[in-house]
Amino acid sequence: MAKTNAKNNDTGANLGFEAKLWAAADALRNNMDAAEYKHVVLGLIFLKYISDAFEAKHTELEAQKAQGADPEDPDEYRAVSIFWVPKEARWQHLKASAPQATIGTLVDDAMAAIERDNPTLKGVLPKDFGRAGLDKQRLGQIINLVSDIAFSTTPITGGGSTTDRAKDTLGRVYEYFLARFASAEGKSGGQFYTPSRVVRVLVEMLAPYKGRVYDPCCGSGGMFVSSEKFIEAHSGKLGDISIYGQESNYTTWRLAKMNLAIRGIDAQIGHGDAFHNDRHPDLKADYVLANPPFNDSDWRGELLKDDKRWVYGVPPAGNANYAWVQHFIHHLAPTGLAGFVLANGSMSSNQSGEGEIRKAIIEADLVDCMVALPGQLFYSTQIPVCLWFLTRNKKNGRFRDRRGETLFIDARKMSSMVDRTHRELTDDDLAKIAGTYHAWRGDKTSPSPLAGEGRGEGEYKDIPGFCKAAQLDDIRKHGHVLTPGRYVGAGAVEDDGEPFEEKMKRLAATLREQQAVAAKLDAAIAANLKGLGYAE
Repeated sequence: MAKTNAKNNDTGANLGFEAKLWAAADALRNNMDAAEYKHVVLGLIFLKYISDAFEAKHTELEAQKAQGADPEDPDEYRAVSIFWVPKEARWQHLKASAPQATIGTLVDDAMAAIERDNPTLKGVLPKDFGRAGLDKQRLGQIINLVSDIAFSTTPITGGGSTTDRAKDTLGRVYEYFLARFASAEGKSGGQFYTPSRVVRVLVEMLAPYKGRVYDPCCGSGGMFVSSEKFIEAHSGKLGDISIYGQESNYTTWRLAKMNLAIRGIDAQIGHGDAFHNDRHPDLKADYVLANPPFNDSDWRGELLKDDKRWVYGVPPAGNANYAWVQHFIHHLAPTGLAGFVLANGSMSSNQSGEGEIRKAIIEADLVDCMVALPGQLFYSTQIPVCLWFLTRNKKNGRFRDRRGETLFIDARKMSSMVDRTHRELTDDDLAKIAGTYHAWRGDKTSPSPLAGEGRGEGEYKDIPGFCKAAQLDDIRKHGHVLTPGRYVGAGAVEDDGEPFEEKMKRLAATLREQQAVAAKLDAAIAANLKGLGYAE
């Protein structure tokens, strides 16, 4: 497979107009904080999409009036999963009113009307465009800018219906803007956005074809979007998976609801704290995908000391890492798989009983695979992170019994820089990581569309410096530490072609030269000290 430029990635930059759209929109931000501004822009993009989808159907129904169709009947739209847009919320009305000083109030009224007539959007849409602090002239300019996005007519590769093209275009614009806002916000952006390439590693490895997918800290819903993309890539049905999620931050929950709604993804996303108000208490998921807050010290763990989820030990009140791990395990079906992101410290920490919890989880043979990732992949932190993969039943692999064995992958040397501070994994990186996991599992063919011929197929082999299939006894010898670097060893050193005897002669000559220079420097330093009166 040819190496893919990491910049041509899942943010949708390869559509061609997102970057220009972002630059124009960002120029209108003035002194508004990115965290606030994203709700203005993303809310308008959402409104433009549903209005375009509505107008396309409206035109179709107009042409069918002779056959009894009614373009103003909301049920005509709901029957084909299109949001009903009342007259005061239609985009042409807002665009015509963009120059008016009352445009903020008109947008708020439009959002409220859409929520009123579409119960699934109740409490989701932003409705503060009329506030005094928002420049109405700039708001009008943003509306004109968003008007240039033709969601209902933009062609995409592979054909498909007008509605499908609209969802694809809008979804990719939305995802691109989410990524750019996360970058603009810096650390706080990590609360709602997980880099798409990290999400894809999880999805490509777990291969969620069919069943219940769960993310109890779902941010803006990126895990679910990637899962649906995975199904589509295999010509599957989007209805083959059921989506369950939860998000504690209300504004982020709204982003997730909009992100999924514009793609037509049916999901049960609850708002609330998963530890203290689990909205899916009885769920047993086939797949858990998550990126929980790292090292959260404010999760009020002291109130949950006797919780039934802590089967492997009570997590410390000062760090929620192992509370999340056990929450994921609690919600796994008997043959379920979990893949999630955690800080590197989770692999080796022995503080406050974490080591004992990790030991209990390992001894229960739940750890399927550990992946060490390079640093600088996240907007929210520059520290390296790792991926955990857990399973309740290692015997449920397609063709191989993995009981008593764990795969370690060290991917720290992978990825490439995309700007001065951030890295991204390439398609080749993703294929190698996911393909190695599927080969170790014994999958005859890789579920990953990224995996080319030979990747993920055939017999697994340890690769020094990259991957190692370790037995439980090996992990015990390492004190139940799960850091991949301890197991994979050093990579093979490439032969530079220089004969050993010649290399030794060259190195010895270089050493003698350096020793001579060092002697001269020592003499010069001694002379200077003597001149200062510090001779021995």
